[in-house]
Amino acid sequence: MSALLELQHAVYRSLVERDDDEAAALIRSDGLAAAERLSIYRNTLFGSLTNALRLSYPAVHRLVGADFFEVAAHRFISSQLPRGACLDHYGAGFADLLAQFPAASSVPYLPDVARLEWSISRALHAPDAAPLDVPALAAIEESSQELVSFAPHPSLGLIRASYPVDTIWRAVLEQDDETLGAIDLDDAPLWLLIQRLPTGIDVQRMSEAAWRFTSALCAGRPLGEAVDLACGGDVATVLAGHLAAGRFIAFHLTEPAKVTQPKESFHE
Repeated sequence: MSALLELQHAVYRSLVERDDDEAAALIRSDGLAAAERLSIYRNTLFGSLTNALRLSYPAVHRLVGADFFEVAAHRFISSQLPRGACLDHYGAGFADLLAQFPAASSVPYLPDVARLEWSISRALHAPDAAPLDVPALAAIEESSQELVSFAPHPSLGLIRASYPVDTIWRAVLEQDDETLGAIDLDDAPLWLLIQRLPTGIDVQRMSEAAWRFTSALCAGRPLGEAVDLACGGDVATVLAGHLAAGRFIAFHLTEPAKVTQPKESFHE
């Protein structure tokens, strides 16, 4: 193992696992103890990543308070460090941690709120993309239409929630205690679509059939399969609405032999 790699491993163990033994032996004191120097870096690491999570999950932060959020964030950071330099993309698994965090059990809707906020954060930071060429799509022969597969806009997200998290999210951020107190937690499940519009983030409820149809399309399933998975509903109207809103950016024809192959559903 190279000296540099050994140093990197030692610093990692110090910052994340709080094991300073190896790293401290490689640091000159020079007026400040090695452990204190390492502590500065550790505090900077956890402070920066906690702030990044707070920016992505503002409603979660308000729901649980700063102290609780910091404890949960530190647990998450210790298990999942960033894999890239852009912290806007950090925090994808925070909702899963909250779902398994015993201290969060008193707020059962917290993981769903976090999933919504992550989808919103993704939408905010997604790249721009031009909508697909609708006239070109309309020119496809009727016999081939069921083979059309779509590519969703990068900002598009779909989530299923067990609680009315859209109402909770808005009420928390608007500090609307009256609305928050009147929320019926049994007003669920919900099927939500999240999209970035020129005017901001749009979060809208869908019927289950429309959501399943949309989810299948976003996962790349051909139109014929997506219609079957919708199990009813006016899919023509739903698709027309998606095209008008620019929710798909490209399309292609799927080979007939591949139509029956299983594929994962689109989800957040």
